[in-house]
Amino acid sequence: MAAKRPYLSKSRLISAWQCPKKLHLEKHHPELGEVSDQTESLFATGHQVGDIAQQHYGTAGSVEVEFNFKTMEAETRRLIESGADFPIFEATFRHENVLVRVDVLIPDGDGWRVVEVKASTSVKEYHILDCAIQDWVLRNCGINVTSIALAHINNQFVYEGDGNYEGLLLENDLTSDVRTLEPTVLELVAKARDAVTGPLPNVPVGAQCTSPYECQFINHCWPTDAEYPVTGLKGSRAKLAEYVVRGCEDIRDVAAEDVTAETQLRIHRVTCSGEPEILDGAARELGALPYPRYYLDFETIGPAVPIWKGTRPYSAIPIQWSCHIDDGSGDGTPDSMRHEEFLDLSGEPPMRALAEKMIACLGDSGPVLMYTTYERTVINTLIDLFPDLAEPLQSIIDRLYDLHPVVKTNYYHPDMLGSWSIKAVMPTISPDMDYAKLEGIKEGTAASDGYLEAIDPDTDMVRKLELEEQLLRYCKFDTEAMVEIVRFFEQM
Repeated sequence: MAAKRPYLSKSRLISAWQCPKKLHLEKHHPELGEVSDQTESLFATGHQVGDIAQQHYGTAGSVEVEFNFKTMEAETRRLIESGADFPIFEATFRHENVLVRVDVLIPDGDGWRVVEVKASTSVKEYHILDCAIQDWVLRNCGINVTSIALAHINNQFVYEGDGNYEGLLLENDLTSDVRTLEPTVLELVAKARDAVTGPLPNVPVGAQCTSPYECQFINHCWPTDAEYPVTGLKGSRAKLAEYVVRGCEDIRDVAAEDVTAETQLRIHRVTCSGEPEILDGAARELGALPYPRYYLDFETIGPAVPIWKGTRPYSAIPIQWSCHIDDGSGDGTPDSMRHEEFLDLSGEPPMRALAEKMIACLGDSGPVLMYTTYERTVINTLIDLFPDLAEPLQSIIDRLYDLHPVVKTNYYHPDMLGSWSIKAVMPTISPDMDYAKLEGIKEGTAASDGYLEAIDPDTDMVRKLELEEQLLRYCKFDTEAMVEIVRFFEQM
């Protein structure tokens, strides 16, 4: 008797395509994975886009097959055999123990049209494979698939309000591409079965660890126990993987002659020295900045499904800012400065009030300090939203001063592990200012998700107040960090 084929879902097959070792670990050692806030947020986004798809493709009588392993295949079969002439969402099929759930199954003459829905803004290579897996299963289950398409987010869509999302999704017919991939699907199914039933595949780390998305087992497979893991050299994952395959776990294990890129050479040199590199250019440049100085930071949301009229999918919509104002009379610490902030959790569009209060706060003279150019992007978004405020907003843009290139040119500490992000820099110059020590919200994705949770009418007041406190503290922490960076260099 032939051995029973292992159960494989479509997502497991995509995991095997990315890396068979990933699939093996998902099946046998899921506890070794680390699901990031960003990944959790992507899952939530997928559900939101799925809801829009049901609005877009739904008609009278449309049915969603409930997720229940015991009943969902039988329920799908019952609907089709009863002559369903309406769209079916999450129709479920299994062939050779490979199970797929179809986002949208639409009657099309004597067959069915398949639509796979993704939250991305374009068609990716693995999306075509995703559709090919579905096509293979459905056709082998006796379903006449007349066409198969992928619907994704139209990032040029502008939401006009009133719950009308017509035009948010763009369809791409992939039928011809999909039909050429059946041999690939068959090979993938065999590879996935081996990964699930066999020993841990011997797959060296490489570029596949972050493509098409970062694997949840990356910290398990890459050496992370070293004092200065080789990944801290940054740059090409493929190149880093070469070092690991050679047995290099720590940056100091890599021979200097093997490092060629300028930034990587600097990281390697400073790490091997064991001492931070602090050049005097930062002190000169920052010390010359006039007063008053404004330290500005935004928090934004960028939902795939816009929630406010006039906004686009994934556009960086500002919902909060913090500003420390240094008039030069204090000792250069955040506590000696005036602090202003904006956060509106009413759920109403906050952008106009946010812009007007910011304009009033920043006055008409003095550098506006930021860390990276994100603030410029956000203010340009405000100009697009409110053309009548273009002049004062453009005036602020003209005063922006980016701390990031100054820090990158003049400072590196081995503990930064190849990153000049403000979160990497701060613990090396002020150990007490470690983002990891913040309660609750500690990074941008969590801030965005926290805001959306706070304005949700279903969120109770206790939780809303908790989120408000965390959001205010996190955004304020960013501008305090910039103040401390400037103070650090000016005291050199």
